[in-house]
Amino acid sequence: MPFDPSAAALPGSGLFGLPHSERTASVVVVPVPFEATTSYGGGAARGPEAVLDASRQVDLFDIETGRPYQAGIHMLPIPGRIVALDARARADAAPVHQAGGTDPGKPELAAAAARVNAASAELNAWVESEVARLLAAGKKVAVLGGDHSVAFGSIAAHARAFPGLGVLHLDAHADLRSAFEGFEHSHASILRNVMERVPGVSRLAQVGVRDVSDEEMAYVEASGGRIVTHHDAVLAAARFEGEGWAAQVQRIVEPLPRDVYLTFDVDGLDPSLCPHTGTPVPGGLSFQEACALLAGVVKSGRRIVGLDLVEVAPGPDGDPWDGNVGARLLYKMIGWMLKTT
Repeated sequence: MPFDPSAAALPGSGLFGLPHSERTASVVVVPVPFEATTSYGGGAARGPEAVLDASRQVDLFDIETGRPYQAGIHMLPIPGRIVALDARARADAAPVHQAGGTDPGKPELAAAAARVNAASAELNAWVESEVARLLAAGKKVAVLGGDHSVAFGSIAAHARAFPGLGVLHLDAHADLRSAFEGFEHSHASILRNVMERVPGVSRLAQVGVRDVSDEEMAYVEASGGRIVTHHDAVLAAARFEGEGWAAQVQRIVEPLPRDVYLTFDVDGLDPSLCPHTGTPVPGGLSFQEACALLAGVVKSGRRIVGLDLVEVAPGPDGDPWDGNVGARLLYKMIGWMLKTT
């Protein structure tokens, strides 16, 4: 039976109700249900499943990007290996979280953190291998987390494929801490790890940041302009004084190179759009502002070469709202990626 993009999606159908396979799709989504380093609210490991479920309610014509579905979009099966790895790592991480980090007087905590670090290294290697395999096959790739730490392997693989890559980071947090709570690959350390361990990344532009530590501010200041952080409060103050969002988007995009990777922690949005994400913070982007920023990247002549969406967490009572927002944001991100060459 021919696929009808206007028909209701069938239960159990693919991402966005689409019939595509890995072979036939131009865009492949890699689900990564891992959240061992999450330090506040949990649930991000269930993000891929929540987005998949909600995606079947998304209408496939998009007024901004047209018909992304025509290019073919496929989500890989949720990997049982990573589900099991996450369960073991979360059990090891629990006492470290409860203690607020490792303690020299408690070697058992250091041992537990070391096991989590080993699990995270295994996770990073798996993500990087999967993404590199798909890029080599000519696919455009999106990673769907999981906590923000899962993005490392994807960024590393894209930076090898596109040397000199710029990273556009939308988030409530700077994520530039060093080994937060003793976890080398903490969700709070992801962008520091990228800047220090992925030499193919030339520039990092951060948007929506409204929680930042002294350590992170010093790190940005010492970067020599390699990191540009657009604090939410500063952007808002400029808007209050008359600067439009379109002008701000131009300022945000201007220092980025031609090839751009999007890493989007959903808590970069106003928390009314993601109330169950692990570390919500007042403020943030509206859905329309986020979409206008994505559009601004493409309209500037830059190309989006890869992306991830992380920290989507469904409510404990099965509330589908976070998954719904995540699914629609993912479709927009994919749509704009497909508009670039």
